Amino acid sequence: MRRIVASIGLFLILLYAVPAMAAQSFPPLTGRVVDNAHILSPSAIQSLDQQLAAYENGTSNQVVVATISSLNGDSIDDYGYQLGRYWHIGQKGKDNGVLLIVAPHEHEVRIEVGYGLEPVLTDAASSEIVNQVIMPDFRAGHMEQGVVDGTQAILSVLGGKTVPVQNANGHISGLEMFLLFLFVLFAIQHPYIALFLLSRGSVGGSSMGGSGGGGGFSGGGGSFGGGGASGSW
Repeated sequence: MRRIVASIGLFLILLYAVPAMAAQSFPPLTGRVVDNAHILSPSAIQSLDQQLAAYENGTSNQVVVATISSLNGDSIDDYGYQLGRYWHIGQKGKDNGVLLIVAPHEHEVRIEVGYGLEPVLTDAASSEIVNQVIMPDFRAGHMEQGVVDGTQAILSVLGGKTVPVQNANGHISGLEMFLLFLFVLFAIQHPYIALFLLSRGSVGGSSMGGSGGGGGFSGGGGSFGGGGASGSW
């Protein structure tokens, strides 16, 4: 009888200890951009953080970018919704959080969508962003650009727009070439204005440094149920 009781006690300990151990493997939420895999430049981190902060202030939706050094043997699907719950991304009762998760070591990426945003950022739209926006950059070795493009595509879809699809193989279309030609002509005639426009529209922003910032950023109590899409390269 004592052996049975001891076995039950050991089972209960393991039952509660294993989730606690799994939770300890998640990185701390240090800001809207958590670059644990160190694939982003300080200027890209700063620019993304500013964009995501401005977006949250205008909508209350929380979008977080996370690059992960290791999935610790988990699938990125399981890791994604557990990380979202652990960080509590999104507002309580609204569940309006989104995570862009990149695991360079495992060559996997996932967009994790909170319950409240699943009707807007659907599984299909998430899959389009992963496969048509992020993956081409990753396969070309442009990790930072893939993260930046993917984040902007997420914000675009959340704003009611369609997924901005890149050209296959990164080739420039005829229209893009024509617009580039017009801009070059404009730059020749108005170099100072062109330099100003380029500095304002730069993806990376200024190179003032920073490693994730966040200014005391924390999740708002949101939850996740596995909505979104994953991919590997």
